[in-house]
Amino acid sequence: MSSLGTPLNRVDGRLKVTGGAKYAAEYPLPNVAHAVMITSTIAKGRVIHIDTVSLEKMPGVLAVLTPQNAERLPGAQSGADHPNPASDGRGQVQGGGGAQGGGAQGAARPAMRIPTVLQDDKVHYNGQPIGVVVADTFEHAMAAMQAAAVKYDEEKPVLDFRNSPKNAPDTVKPLGGERSFRKGDVASGLAAADVKHDQLYTTPIENHNPMEVHNTVAHWDGDSLTLYESTQGITSVRQTVARHFGIDQSKVKVIAYFTGGGFGSKGGPWSHETLAAMAAKKVGRPVKLSLTRRQQFGPVGGRPLTLQRVTLGATNEGVLTAIRHENTSNTSTLENWVEPATTQTRLLYASPNIETQYDLVTLNVGSPTFMRAPGESSGTFALESAMDELAYALKMDPVALRLKNYADSDPETGKPWSSKSLRECYALGAEKFGWSRRTPAPRSMRDGRWLVGYGMASATYPARQSPAGATARLMADGTIVVRAGTQEIGCGTYTAMSQIAADALGVPVERIRFELGNTEMPENPASTGSVTASSTGSAVNQAALTLKANIEQIAPGGLASNSAAQVVAANGGRPVEVTIKSQPSPEQQQYSMHSFGAVFTEVHVDPDLCTVRVPRVVTAHGVGRILNEKTARSQIHGGVVWGIGMALLEETHIDQRTGRYVNADLGEYHVPVNADVGTIDVHFVDEHDMHVNPIGAKGVGEIGITGVAASIANAVYHATGRRVRDLPIRLERIMG
Repeated sequence: MSSLGTPLNRVDGRLKVTGGAKYAAEYPLPNVAHAVMITSTIAKGRVIHIDTVSLEKMPGVLAVLTPQNAERLPGAQSGADHPNPASDGRGQVQGGGGAQGGGAQGAARPAMRIPTVLQDDKVHYNGQPIGVVVADTFEHAMAAMQAAAVKYDEEKPVLDFRNSPKNAPDTVKPLGGERSFRKGDVASGLAAADVKHDQLYTTPIENHNPMEVHNTVAHWDGDSLTLYESTQGITSVRQTVARHFGIDQSKVKVIAYFTGGGFGSKGGPWSHETLAAMAAKKVGRPVKLSLTRRQQFGPVGGRPLTLQRVTLGATNEGVLTAIRHENTSNTSTLENWVEPATTQTRLLYASPNIETQYDLVTLNVGSPTFMRAPGESSGTFALESAMDELAYALKMDPVALRLKNYADSDPETGKPWSSKSLRECYALGAEKFGWSRRTPAPRSMRDGRWLVGYGMASATYPARQSPAGATARLMADGTIVVRAGTQEIGCGTYTAMSQIAADALGVPVERIRFELGNTEMPENPASTGSVTASSTGSAVNQAALTLKANIEQIAPGGLASNSAAQVVAANGGRPVEVTIKSQPSPEQQQYSMHSFGAVFTEVHVDPDLCTVRVPRVVTAHGVGRILNEKTARSQIHGGVVWGIGMALLEETHIDQRTGRYVNADLGEYHVPVNADVGTIDVHFVDEHDMHVNPIGAKGVGEIGITGVAASIANAVYHATGRRVRDLPIRLERIMG
């Protein structure tokens, strides 16, 4: 029987709960030194001098690297952009080497720029790496870092988002595609509308806070470098560090068997990987560089601030005549990073007239980056809030309004969907939630003294696939070793890939040993953008099927008629091994490929204090084939929890005078804890997609957060009659 879809326990679970799973900073290299980054305390200017003489006299200090004395890196002498995320205009990731697959387009990561690898003295944001202290212990390195005396030539930074000029070159192509999209005539559509809605929505800067901070252990052996790294993309780290040092990629090995959370911040290389390697080269011994919690704010990205204007027009019957969605987000002075918050607006609802546009404001802050469902998470908050407001203006049920404008084919391209189960998601979610019990009027439902609100929103995320490789090997003892250079970031990759291989080979999953996390294995894309299941999964499936065919050629009847020892003996005593590289399905050009879902939320609001509680969330998603019900459900749970944090808690505060990240710790940067989270009821619609990829999986890592913030905001309005358009929904915003 197939093990695919079954809620198999994680094959790496015992290692994790017993401490056997080694994370990057836990590798016990002999004679390891410890490094800590010195970061700037100004937002713009130049580093004039760092007192290295005093620091080098402190206990245990081995070296201090600064822009004045750091090694000149041949591959980091130009400030030119380097490839990273690439898009074909629809969010389909191309290539095999960048943070989401590589390619010729996209913004550069700061690690590829001069300022963050000590190649010049310019300061672009408060918290930028401007030096590295290396010492015999972490404590000595921290003491020296904290004692560092730095002289600056300070300039006035640009920090005012609202009053700074927009700047978005048309050459910048984010994951969301072209800067501007036009279909039909929005002005005419609005003129023909009986009901119009036009409002601004904002989301704040947010920061990833994985339990495992970013860290790297670097070890040189002659001219060869090994990096033990906490990353979602071992290949992109290898490529960047090799380029910086001007050495062949074959001289760099990156190992990441387990990553303790990343959520996008570890999706590509930053400065610390190269800085750790520079430090190790300087002191002639292995160096472990770990970021402090404060250094998680700035040097390794975050979700940018967005200002979104959504304009809708509809007939009295609720038919959309026009949709316009404009998004302005912040970037840094290091790169043009675009948050593609209008992507979903081009495809979620049928309308003859649709316009979307991106704009940027350049600020002296750390470069933004991927953060769970980049674009769609912030974009669905604006769009789905606007749809809820339109439903109230029309006196129409919010689910009915969405069904009235259901897109049976992709409104942007006109292509058919490879599969779409959004109708079924609405129906299943509404039934499980009890949506029919909702009374439409705001403040009309109570539970004792609490105001009760019901809200809902749509969810969507692209189904992407990138090239990926895998090796499968039959051993004489019956074990089948499958290897792929992907990453385990907590999603259950070891387990799901074992299930895929077992299913293709027709053997019990216990016979599979899946290995990952080493650049000496076949190359795979970064574990970002929900591509791992579809990309690595397709490669593992193809490798297993090819191995099965080879075994049957060597020993007729295959493993059903022969023992593994007999097959290996028939192969001259050698294990039977195959290596393949899978490519994205050519049907990506014929179909539009997306996951869809519906989120239903109940909130309770204190009528006097305006505190918000979320006792219940029900979700229904159509995400293709479920590879493991338990890990898939866990991914949706995690996305919903993050959506609760996005709606009610998360916000990074920056001092408008200095550019300093004010709440750069887990005491002041608030994330949901157990007491903030009620029941999360997750459902999947049975969806068979024969076009998306050979295994029919669309991925579930990103879609779980999309729509959640809007669903909560809509429920808060239903409970209170107060529409909050600026996240997070703090009590003073409900009070008005």
